[in-house]
Amino acid sequence: MAISKQRKEEVLSQYNEWIKSSEAVILVEYTGANMKSLDGLRAKIRESGGEFHIVKNTLIRRAFADNEMNVPEDMFVKSTAISFAFSDPASTAKALTDATKGNEFVKVKGGFMAGKSLNSAQVKALSDLPPLPVMRAMLLGVLQAPSGKLVRTLAEPARGLAAVVKARSEQQAA
Repeated sequence: MAISKQRKEEVLSQYNEWIKSSEAVILVEYTGANMKSLDGLRAKIRESGGEFHIVKNTLIRRAFADNEMNVPEDMFVKSTAISFAFSDPASTAKALTDATKGNEFVKVKGGFMAGKSLNSAQVKALSDLPPLPVMRAMLLGVLQAPSGKLVRTLAEPARGLAAVVKARSEQQAA
């Protein structure tokens, strides 16, 4: 069924809005996949703070061109679905790769992050990163470690003096 020109413009503006507001965009080929597996994939990506939509190649190509993103032409061959990572690109990529592991019909084509093109191996590497809250916790631990060592170093002479005073008082009591 043909889509009217007005509907195409609405869809194109929606794609442009999603591309601008997302931190990463991942393109997927879904040839031969059934609706049940695609719905499961949508649900997993939505849980990670993203969106998953089946798109028309010509419209998404125009949306990327409107946003000055150079896309290799091989990403728009066959059927295309797109995943938008609005909050955490690593968790969205992980949800996508986890959902496609047992499904030979769904394959990651590549994507974009920070305006740079990603191939499927780079998307896989992105999915191996820990989620954003874990990364923040790791960074906080790294930042707190030197201050904790400084506090222990400064407190050690007083602790040693207290141990000597306690030993002396126990010796006098005996």
